[in-house]
Amino acid sequence: MSTSATPREFSVERDGGVLRISWDRPDALNALTGEMVLGTAAAIEAAADDPAVRVVVVAGRGPAFSAGADLEEVNPDQPIGEATLDAANRLIRAIRAVPKPVVAAVHGPAAGFGASIALSADITLAASSAYFLLAFAHVGLMPDGGSTALVPASVGRARATRLAMLGERVDAATAFDWGLITKATSDEDFPAELANLTAKLEAGPTAAYARIKQALDTTALSALEPALEVEKEGQLALFESHDFAEGTRAFREKRKPRFVGA
Repeated sequence: MSTSATPREFSVERDGGVLRISWDRPDALNALTGEMVLGTAAAIEAAADDPAVRVVVVAGRGPAFSAGADLEEVNPDQPIGEATLDAANRLIRAIRAVPKPVVAAVHGPAAGFGASIALSADITLAASSAYFLLAFAHVGLMPDGGSTALVPASVGRARATRLAMLGERVDAATAFDWGLITKATSDEDFPAELANLTAKLEAGPTAAYARIKQALDTTALSALEPALEVEKEGQLALFESHDFAEGTRAFREKRKPRFVGA
């Protein structure tokens, strides 16, 4: 049996024990609006208390997983409010707190906050077309969405610093080799791999999965909650900086930004 709800920018569908959340702004590379972030968080939070849901899959329609926060929504002359970061942190907390496996199905770019979401999942499956990019510094910001805890927990401090400061793309094969993601596969095999993976998780011991997730969060991701708070404080300060205003203007004007360090 399948049930669905289809807001304008994303869809939520349940087929058996699999809850699929699909972002649906393909022309914008699934750049995330407030509606998409809050709607995704709410759907995952609801899944926590729904015994019919055994696994959650998050994906993007079209050519991308997500290009991150929608910079077209940003007015560089108006500070971004605290609510924006609270919404982002709510989604990351929902992914980690739900006692069900969460799968990120990634093809094309997973950039900025889109990368943070992909890397916060329990299982991250990437097609060969996928790449991961902590693009925040390109617009004068720091990583958020827990990336300052999630990335070093997977690849170590040196590589995490490289990705955060230099903003380099990491392709699917490299991401797998580094231990950043669970598995990389060809674009042709990606749908079958995703179907097999979700079927295995759906049929698996979900009570054990919940305990495994809780234990790994306690041991490997104990820094996540402090990181979310430090990121929020730092990002709020950076939102008011000259460099962020310049970075967003340069993004819209498709030119290289001229940062001054303030």
